[in-house]
Amino acid sequence: MAGALAGSEDSLCRQGPQSMVVGVLEVTLFMEGQDSLKGRRKVIKSILGRVKARFNAAASEVSGPAELASHDSAVLGFAVCGTDARLLNSVLDHMLDFIESNADAEVVDSRLECMNLGDLD
Repeated sequence: MAGALAGSEDSLCRQGPQSMVVGVLEVTLFMEGQDSLKGRRKVIKSILGRVKARFNAAASEVSGPAELASHDSAVLGFAVCGTDARLLNSVLDHMLDFIESNADAEVVDSRLECMNLGDLD
């Protein structure tokens, strides 16, 4: 896997009784050979659609100005929520594996984080 995953055993959210946990995954992609915005958009739309369908997750392109100006890179963001931090961490790990197995883009960086909303009080 590319990039360091912040969602390892050390950073799993502490769980209180029935507290809401939100897991987020940020993935930076490189799309070799994409020389048009239309081709870039097609790859991104395909990845977002397949991840949404398979993992029932919120998904969006979250690229900054540098990536938006480039035809061959993009940053995608994904989010899942529930009450079991370990399950959410596993879902996000599987999501990253699924994206990495995509032949249209290479994962060059990733960041996974889990937040327990009960800890915000």
